[in-house]
Amino acid sequence: MDEQSISQDKFVKQNPAPKKINGVSIDNLPDLLTVAEVADLLRVSKLTIKRWGKRGKLPAIRINARGDRRYRKEAVLWLLGIQTE
Repeated sequence: MDEQSISQDKFVKQNPAPKKINGVSIDNLPDLLTVAEVADLLRVSKLTIKRWGKRGKLPAIRINARGDRRYRKEAVLWLLGIQTE
């Protein structure tokens, strides 16, 4: 092995590629996600996300007077089987 390939190996080990879900980097996700954002990530309908919230599979946080739903990033990642650090 030459010196350049060794240094590239070290760089890859130190800076792994960011994990992505359906093309979206996990690191760039906000802490609270909307119904539409969660539906896009999980590739299901918005109605399915709301139903999962009612059944307790994906608990929602209600905000403002209208009762808009937000979902914690950690809960969505847990549902996908991804452990947060």
